[in-house]
Amino acid sequence: MTLKQLFSPLKVGSLELPNRIIMAPLTRGRAGQDGIPNDMMAEYYAARASAGLIIAEATNISAQGAGWKDAPGIYNDAQVNGWQKVTDAVHKKGGRIVLQLWHTGRASHHDFQPGGALPVSSSAIAIDGFAHTPNGKKPYVVPRALELNEIPGIVRNYAEATLRARDAGFDGVEIHAANGYLIDQFLRDGVNQRTDAYGGSIPNRVRFLEEVTAAVVDAWSSDVVGVRLSPTGPFNDMRDTDPQATFTYAAAAVNAFNLAYLHVLEALPGHMLAWDGDRYSSNLRSAFKGIFMINGGYTAELGAAAIANGETDLVAYGVPFIANPDLVQRFQTGAALNQPDVSTFYTAGEKGYIDYPLLTAV
Repeated sequence: MTLKQLFSPLKVGSLELPNRIIMAPLTRGRAGQDGIPNDMMAEYYAARASAGLIIAEATNISAQGAGWKDAPGIYNDAQVNGWQKVTDAVHKKGGRIVLQLWHTGRASHHDFQPGGALPVSSSAIAIDGFAHTPNGKKPYVVPRALELNEIPGIVRNYAEATLRARDAGFDGVEIHAANGYLIDQFLRDGVNQRTDAYGGSIPNRVRFLEEVTAAVVDAWSSDVVGVRLSPTGPFNDMRDTDPQATFTYAAAAVNAFNLAYLHVLEALPGHMLAWDGDRYSSNLRSAFKGIFMINGGYTAELGAAAIANGETDLVAYGVPFIANPDLVQRFQTGAALNQPDVSTFYTAGEKGYIDYPLLTAV
């Protein structure tokens, strides 16, 4: 089949995208203990500038938000200056790049936390699994449920991170409300057991997402902000009794902000983040009235077909971009794809990061 749908331009918020092949946010753990982006990261992202849009990896909005070893931050000047190297490198290559804003919530450990404090969440329910901490692999701990009077401060952290992202030269931001991190921990009732204004009913559980989105939009502009959701993703021990109702409501709720896009991760069968039940992307597509993006195991052919049949406007590719900096060119020419080295996904150093061959070097 033709892949022409992938290569048609599209205006997304304030950005003009030359194609619809999006680089999905990919945690790679190369920023070091201080979370400061470096020259190697600038080279990595610049090599992928042909993507219609790069969504940079999940980035901690605060020290409290940290929960992944050597992930970058956006809460101090050194981190802003480091990210400026990255955005400058991408823009020099003609690319576009937005930053994903991240608070891990309970998907953390006191080894990450300032003063060894407990991580926070909507409720005091631990993840069944292990955290990869700076001091090795350890069982997740029971988090501390956020007090009502603490929530506005975290909302402000998202707004402050947005301003820092703008200062660092990003073209926009994506609010990470997926994959079992803090906002998702409010959305899904498998974790959220609150009995106050942020728990119980679906509108209450969506409230935190709405407040964060409002703060981020107010800090910058609605046409540079996207939101990512994962209605059925089981990652980080997540579940919901009625994901169709919860996430259809959430998708409709963010219409009020005139966002640049809604990004939905609902992985295809066989993907590491897939689940065995029903899929609800079509419900979210109907509920959301703006640009729609899907992600999770799509090939070039499946992505083009999804655009052609109206399932989506944009397709985000994750693992293929890890091993193929020139993924857009490979899709255009039908060239074979490099295969990723999974063992290097989260290791330090250049191997498996900036050493994959380009077509011109093959």
